[in-house]
Amino acid sequence: MVEVITQSAFSEIATLLVLAAVIGFIGSLLRQPLIVSFIAVGLLSGPSALDIVHSKEQISLLSELGIAVLLFLVGIKLDVKLIRSIGVVSVFTGLGQVLFTSIIGYFIGLAVGLDRVTSTYVAVALTFSSTIIIVKILSDKREIDSLHGQIALGFLIVQDLVVVMAMIVLATIGIGAGHEREANGSILQVALSGIGLLSFVIIFVRYIANPLTEQIAKNKELLLIYAIAQAALFATIGSMVGLGMEVGGLLAGVALASTPYRESIAARLAPLRDFLLLFFFIALGANLDLSLLGSHVSDAIVFSLFVLIGNPLIVLIIMGIMGYRKRTSFLAGLTVAQISEFSLIFIAMGISLGHLAQDILGLVTLIGMITITLSTYMITYSHQLYAIFEPLLDVFERKDTKREQLSEHQSDDHHQVIILGLGRLGTAIAARLIDKGVNVLGVDFNPSVTKHWGQLSVDTAYGDVTDSDFLQELPLRHAQWIVSTIPHHHSGLTYEDTRNTILQAIVSSDFTGKLAVVSQSKQETKELEGLAINLVLEPFQDAADRAVELLLEGLDTRSK
Repeated sequence: MVEVITQSAFSEIATLLVLAAVIGFIGSLLRQPLIVSFIAVGLLSGPSALDIVHSKEQISLLSELGIAVLLFLVGIKLDVKLIRSIGVVSVFTGLGQVLFTSIIGYFIGLAVGLDRVTSTYVAVALTFSSTIIIVKILSDKREIDSLHGQIALGFLIVQDLVVVMAMIVLATIGIGAGHEREANGSILQVALSGIGLLSFVIIFVRYIANPLTEQIAKNKELLLIYAIAQAALFATIGSMVGLGMEVGGLLAGVALASTPYRESIAARLAPLRDFLLLFFFIALGANLDLSLLGSHVSDAIVFSLFVLIGNPLIVLIIMGIMGYRKRTSFLAGLTVAQISEFSLIFIAMGISLGHLAQDILGLVTLIGMITITLSTYMITYSHQLYAIFEPLLDVFERKDTKREQLSEHQSDDHHQVIILGLGRLGTAIAARLIDKGVNVLGVDFNPSVTKHWGQLSVDTAYGDVTDSDFLQELPLRHAQWIVSTIPHHHSGLTYEDTRNTILQAIVSSDFTGKLAVVSQSKQETKELEGLAINLVLEPFQDAADRAVELLLEGLDTRSK
């Protein structure tokens, strides 16, 4: 049967897609995250199970294109102005996590009986987190634009740069002193290439992006092809100059982030991203030899516990010292609770240089399987985990969390209406209320949105409205209305309706006014009417009712 499947690359990929559909459907019935199903497909299709992956070049090509598109979509939604506010914490958290993880990991390696060289390699491998997996999960949860998502993305980029430097040094470390100048030249070349690519992006954003996309956007299909081409081109350049495909793909998205077509591009590329990322996990599984895993089970469990618990704690401590709330620090910290595919590559390079025994790859592989699988659940159910551990996290938060205070533009006046969620609907409601002279406070978890409103001298507050502690800090007592425009998104990862969480938090506060909530369907309206809600807004139905009123006003009834 396997021989029939592997006769051609087409039949092989077709079989993999069928397998992915079946495993994904079973995972959906069991309410498992899609990432876990993808990992299962990769392991089942690998050499230790069904062994149906033989067209590795084609699979690898699709995998690399998926990585480029994924990071492109992150970059296209990245507000460059945020670098000023989160750049410092990203650098300090990223470097701090790498430093402390490598030091503690080194001593754990010695404690479990590894020699010094092996302990050093394993410790460094533990510092790398999987940008691809984390970005995928946060995107599915619609938290990539949140503050903890932006900070996590920032220190993941720092980690990627550390990976690049570590691999360059490792590639030359065993050659001999005579090639020290060559090693220094490689590092300098990467640094200069990075500066050059970043400079080009700045020039492109300022002078080329808008007029170019304006012409291309006249043909929507061409705009989509152009976006994919730019993602692939920048990823290729990033790989060629030593920065990696991830950094290149990210910069490709940043180059188009200022254009008015970025939302359209992102919406059209999202399904392609999910399709291509399947092959990333298949390629990862195809390279795992499960026969190497048995000799280091106990050691792998010890290292895995350190990655799953120790790495988030390190981030919690660093971000707490820098003045971030325990909730933001906890959610950001969970994103580093796994090792990366680069960890395996790093160990493989050490084996090829003769520094490590072959079985160490099995150790790190097992650590990767454990941490990637468990951290997927940890990130997916991060808010539930926070609710469980919240009483224990006070030690990580300083009283003066200055980086997450309410907007400096917020006045001391009493706000008549507080709007939770400044998306298109929330923005439209807020703008019209302000035009009517109503004192409005807008709340959103996207720092770029609150910053934009703040620049317009509108009172804003940044925060996660599902956080009861944050809601307690809002001026609820004097508000007459709280309007929640946050819809319920079913992403396939979690089934929690955030509106219920918001309602429970508001009811438990000192709010005595009225509450309005957005509904997207008649079924949702019926469910919400059974709760303590004064007004259910149905944007589509309300707009249709108003449209009918306007049409009837201009209708000539005499034509009957």
